[in-house]
Amino acid sequence: MKELTLVFTDAEWESLDDLADAHGVTVAELVRTAVRAYQGADAAPVTASGEALADAHADLLRRLGE
Repeated sequence: MKELTLVFTDAEWESLDDLADAHGVTVAELVRTAVRAYQGADAAPVTASGEALADAHADLLRRLGE
């Protein structure tokens, strides 16, 4: 497991702390959940682009693999 230190303003921390409390989780878990959601939302367009490129160049990729 890796560790990351983030610096928040007092207002940002208070807001995160309140939100975490409302959800019954720690601030760390709230942030991890937000990062996972961001990663998931970002992954779909990247995957679609990669698949489109693979489809467009399928013949070349097949020949390179031979």
